[in-house]
Amino acid sequence: MTDQCFSSELLHLEQALSRILKVVQPIKGIEKKSLKNALGRVLAQSIYSPINIPPDRNSAMDGYAFASDNIVKNKNFTLTHVGTSWAGKPFAGKLLKGQCVRIFTGAVMPENSDTVIMQEQAEVNQCEITFPENCQAFDNVRQAGGDVKQNSCLLASGKKLTAVDLGLLASAGIHSVEIKRKLRIAYFSTGDELIAVGESLITGKIYDSNRYLLFGLLENTCIEAVDMGVVADDKVLLEQAFLSAANAYDVILTTGGASVGDADYIKEILAKLGQVNFWKVAMKPGKPVAFGHINNCIFFGLPGNPASVVATFDKLVLPALQKMVGMQKKSVLRFKATCQKILKKQSGRQEYQRGILTQHPDGTYSVISAGGQNSNQLKSFSQANCYMVLAAEETEIAVGEKIWVEPFERFI
Repeated sequence: MTDQCFSSELLHLEQALSRILKVVQPIKGIEKKSLKNALGRVLAQSIYSPINIPPDRNSAMDGYAFASDNIVKNKNFTLTHVGTSWAGKPFAGKLLKGQCVRIFTGAVMPENSDTVIMQEQAEVNQCEITFPENCQAFDNVRQAGGDVKQNSCLLASGKKLTAVDLGLLASAGIHSVEIKRKLRIAYFSTGDELIAVGESLITGKIYDSNRYLLFGLLENTCIEAVDMGVVADDKVLLEQAFLSAANAYDVILTTGGASVGDADYIKEILAKLGQVNFWKVAMKPGKPVAFGHINNCIFFGLPGNPASVVATFDKLVLPALQKMVGMQKKSVLRFKATCQKILKKQSGRQEYQRGILTQHPDGTYSVISAGGQNSNQLKSFSQANCYMVLAAEETEIAVGEKIWVEPFERFI
């Protein structure tokens, strides 16, 4: 059976994404922020370490530091305890042959020392410290620059700053960074059938779930998103909404109105005000996707069905937004899992069915459908934790077959 929605006009997903990524460019505009205000933002410039990390040789253990030439092979040996090196208060003297110092984790290694033996291995008798015969030279010492060398790249441009990154920057004494400004996005729903959550439902109407979807999908430290509400299926009102948003935002996202019905005006208006790059993609869910621009504002017209909104956002919109905020390119995690129940589809479009992925004790993976796969069905998306990626030409996947899966990951 062939999908009747398929035609030569449809772009394959990879072609559509390639077109999008050729058009969109990283936004201009840089902000300088303190570390605590930079979490989750994208670095505008690479950062080089002004110091070695750690800055000094130091101990990795609580124990005793001494020179390795004191070690006696295959025999216990005893050294004289002559002082202490504390974290933040180094031993001020110089070790001589036959001497050791008490040292604590993170404390600077005394001059002429290169080995630390943990305190549990040492036998203390007043100032005489005896060490076992199996001591290894150079143990438990962190070298200066062992983590990061001075003037080496600490973090590359395009890195989205994590909590660990903040700690790394702070360890180099860096207190502020230059980051990309936030991406400004306007979004709205279209359709006379939509009513607001909280209103009484009447025949012929449905609640507008798509704006809540987009609110959640766009909730990100790199984005400033504005909800423009619901715009009726009226050419004049839609045109006004587009012009208003295009003058103030980097991206416009709409849901609904991108199909071919008599009241679907998105493509027509976009062609009038700007340029349409494409408006149909050979993927399911999510065939009617319009992409283009109005002046310098990028436009995505997503389908009206909510499952299609999520899938097209993940596969087409998200990579574009990542590029626009200046992020390093991210690859999609994909691997194979064993299909547990028969899957069926029509040929013609690559499908992203919702699945539940399980890892078994032996490390293998299996996957099963999360439920209904129609483009209006959100419950299966809520229960799913992955996409089951089914090639355009496939029509049936048997139990026990290996199929590609992509765990959900929507972080920008």
